[in-house]
Amino acid sequence: MEDILRPIYQERASNPNTLGIIIMEKKEEISPETDNFDIILLVIVANTEQKWVVKHYEYGEKSAALHIIKQEVLEDWINTSRYRKAMEWIINGKIIYDRNQYLDKLKETLRVFPKEQRKRKLAIEFSKLTRNYSEGKNLYQSDDYLDSYSRMLRSLHYLARISIIDKGYHPEVMVWKQVKRIDPQIYKLYEELIRSKEDIKKKVELMLIAIEFSINKIIDICSDHLLEVMRCRNEPWGYGELKVHPEIEAYMYDLVSVMEYLIASGKIEVILEDTKSNAIFHRKYKVNN
Repeated sequence: MEDILRPIYQERASNPNTLGIIIMEKKEEISPETDNFDIILLVIVANTEQKWVVKHYEYGEKSAALHIIKQEVLEDWINTSRYRKAMEWIINGKIIYDRNQYLDKLKETLRVFPKEQRKRKLAIEFSKLTRNYSEGKNLYQSDDYLDSYSRMLRSLHYLARISIIDKGYHPEVMVWKQVKRIDPQIYKLYEELIRSKEDIKKKVELMLIAIEFSINKIIDICSDHLLEVMRCRNEPWGYGELKVHPEIEAYMYDLVSVMEYLIASGKIEVILEDTKSNAIFHRKYKVNN
């Protein structure tokens, strides 16, 4: 089908605005990585009015999806894991056009997985883990066991992604297949939750203990990014100031749960500052040295 699609991507390759084109072919009958299309064509452009354009094609019994994506949007997806499939297209796809080695360099960056990028991604996944765990714990305490069970599954998912990132890999779309190979211990927790014959209340109770233990083990590596940002100035931070910091933007919606964990663990100290009222104080935060 690549030959059939050649006129489509050759037209894009001749445009000076195009930085690179990748083709990704479906390898299995069921292919979540390609949304079950036979071929994905990813075209990265420097500038475009529409940040992300998608077109679908069909030829005989074959199908293809063309994604035209602005460079800055693609790089944001990579930095924040907002659209993981695009990462797999770049890592596993074949380069069919590359202006000034843009895609070669991008593939190499993803292969190396620089330390700063890993720190940010660990912080993002940790924020989601702590939020789901906290919500799951609250639901358990209010006797909402099915909803709590759902949050525990999500918590395990983020715990798995953290384990993969910490070992220097990018999480794939089918994360449990990957984590079974990379971290059997986390995979065992997942199996215990879904296969246990205990009643739902007991399942959740055991998972709360196991996940809290896991959170305490990874809190140092996962809080490094946030604490590094907070150390960039000596004055305590207001929550609103931290939330809008460019480095925190990717996990701003889950920041409050991370902060509460770091306060409880003694890594962040709460500073109370006077207001015009004698009874009310501003609550600010600083790294506890």
